[in-house]
Amino acid sequence: MNLEEQRQLILSGRMYNDLTKELAEARARAVLLTNEYNTSLGRPEPEREAILKRLLKSIGREVHFEPTFRCEFGYNISIGSHFYANFDCVMLDGGGIEIGDHVLLGPRVGIYTSNHAANAQERAGGACYAKPVKIGDHVWIGGGVQVNPGVTIGDNTIIGSGSVVTRDIPANVVAAGVPCRVLRRITEQDKTGYRP
Repeated sequence: MNLEEQRQLILSGRMYNDLTKELAEARARAVLLTNEYNTSLGRPEPEREAILKRLLKSIGREVHFEPTFRCEFGYNISIGSHFYANFDCVMLDGGGIEIGDHVLLGPRVGIYTSNHAANAQERAGGACYAKPVKIGDHVWIGGGVQVNPGVTIGDNTIIGSGSVVTRDIPANVVAAGVPCRVLRRITEQDKTGYRP
């Protein structure tokens, strides 16, 4: 099975062999490109953007990761415009990661779409599965948050620092905790009157 066939199998959510030569090579390519991106800090933004375009499926305008950024493959990550990730962002993107516009990630945020088989023998043989993660527009994810496979985070939502997101979080809420749960809705009373 070639790389594209394996990529489609992973995106389908079915079990796949995580130990194939093709996937190992794809991971190695991602390491090389993320290293290149991470060491490009201070170079002109168009040069840095060109590296991201080679690494990721798609990006909008003004996409920025502070070093160090790591991803599993990169080719299953789509990011909208005006995206900022603070340092040590990790994305395991086998199942696909879609991120909307105006999204902020605090330091050490992990977004994981892949998981290993529960059975020890299958796991030792490389059995994995993946589920997509979708993050809406105008989302702020605090430092140290872990987003698990299959989760959708709605538009205009804040995820509090240190949370572990194991299920969908709706739009227009503040959510936090382990596991992450909705604390309250975001309302007109949250406006401060700030004008840039």
